[in-house]
Amino acid sequence: MRKIMIFDTTLRDGEQAPGATLTPQQKIVIARQLAKQGVDVIEPGFPISSPGDFAAVEQISREITGVEICGFARAVKGDIDAAVKATRDAERRRLHMFLSSSSIHLDFQLRKSREQAIAMAREMVAYGKQFVDRIEFSPMDATRTGDEFLFEMIEAVIAEGATIINIPDTVGYALPDEYGAMFTRVMQNVRGSDRVEFSAHCHNDLGLAVANSLAAIKAGVSQVEVTVNGVGERAGNCSMEELVMALETRGNAMGAVTGIRTEEIFATSQMVSRAMSFPIAFNKPVVGRNAFQHEAGIHQDGLLKNRNTYEIMDPERLGVPRSMIILGKHSGRHAIRHRVSELGVELTDEQMEDFYASFKSLADSQKVVHDHQLMQLIGDAVNRVMEPYTLVSTQLVTGTAGHRVASCTIRSEATGEEKTYTGTGEGPVEAVVAGIKQALPFAVEFADLELYSLSSGEEASGEAIVTVRRDGASYRGIAAHRDILMAAAHAFMAACNQAAREAGEGQEQAEQAQVRIS
Repeated sequence: MRKIMIFDTTLRDGEQAPGATLTPQQKIVIARQLAKQGVDVIEPGFPISSPGDFAAVEQISREITGVEICGFARAVKGDIDAAVKATRDAERRRLHMFLSSSSIHLDFQLRKSREQAIAMAREMVAYGKQFVDRIEFSPMDATRTGDEFLFEMIEAVIAEGATIINIPDTVGYALPDEYGAMFTRVMQNVRGSDRVEFSAHCHNDLGLAVANSLAAIKAGVSQVEVTVNGVGERAGNCSMEELVMALETRGNAMGAVTGIRTEEIFATSQMVSRAMSFPIAFNKPVVGRNAFQHEAGIHQDGLLKNRNTYEIMDPERLGVPRSMIILGKHSGRHAIRHRVSELGVELTDEQMEDFYASFKSLADSQKVVHDHQLMQLIGDAVNRVMEPYTLVSTQLVTGTAGHRVASCTIRSEATGEEKTYTGTGEGPVEAVVAGIKQALPFAVEFADLELYSLSSGEEASGEAIVTVRRDGASYRGIAAHRDILMAAAHAFMAACNQAAREAGEGQEQAEQAQVRIS
């Protein structure tokens, strides 16, 4: 099994995606997580591009150990000087230099002849070699260059001391068989190819970045350049999590492995998504919201009997905290009864029939039935209150200046008592959360909020997913509402109720409520 080096360029090529700009501090935090995850090389930025990028590369070089730090540069002395200076304190470092090689780039962008391009490549690699032993060279747009000139350029930079040859599919043009065959031809025909390492860098314009990278591995490359969540120019780069899990799952067929700690994949994905404000598509492989969730009754039945029936990866090994069963109109009795039992309730056959009919009616009117709604339906079936706390009403005062003020009325189902609490905050969600927290006899931390639009137009509904932490454990609540602030408020209340139930407080309060009602 060959070890494939994972070269992460999230902080350089990934950040070049429109709107993905990161602050230097965000880059440092993500670089720490990438090192924790086990990447082999980090390309932290483009030092010549801005003082902030230079400072981020410099600090990451000083702080992050155990990985190789790569300085990125055009084949220009000023770029090389900046990259060398920014990475001078790195424990291990390399210089990554690129120069266009295709005719369309040389003719219309650089306006250089092929002879001039070869001379530039030779001169700049030789210049960089004075400062750095490990030099990676990328002939940009290699897949549209043509063999003869590509071979000539690669031979020239190897002769001047390049140690890693990266052959990029810069515009995502290649097909997998073409890309793999290109590496084979280079390795067989370029003088000095036996003295260098080979790397693949693929863009995803045709959705083939992962497939092309796997083809390159089959052809013998020892390094693949990736980004977290596949972020990057245009349609993005080869997705780290997809490539890693393809090798993890089909390693025997590929004859290759990586050193990535898969349990960190989800945490890294979420960190980059939030820092860049780039939401992850629900159907994104490996880390998407639906990647390990199932609504169809046939699938749910198979999963409950043996998870391997419909899942080829274990989400827990990726750090994915998702429930595999999602209840909706396609769900069957088996999955519904299973979820009800997970909530600590056993229904009689008669109660189950009443509950099932109510469930199907609700499921026909919305996409997904969430746990707090299940608890309400269960309560109707067994004639008792199931949730310890109910958000009765919320009033919010907001404006263009000053703090927001929220008035939240909460009912304790154990006592039947309703109390109103006032919370303030710089934002409306902060104010509502502050108000609800006052009603709880335990401390919770508001950890995360996701908001999604469920439809379009003025009558659109919003879905909120709120994660809270209590005593080190995480709990998630989901709610939908025409008012997105109410969706967030109900989702927060649902998460807090879940925290109370799993601590045993919910059952105790439900029993007290039943006594009171009786």
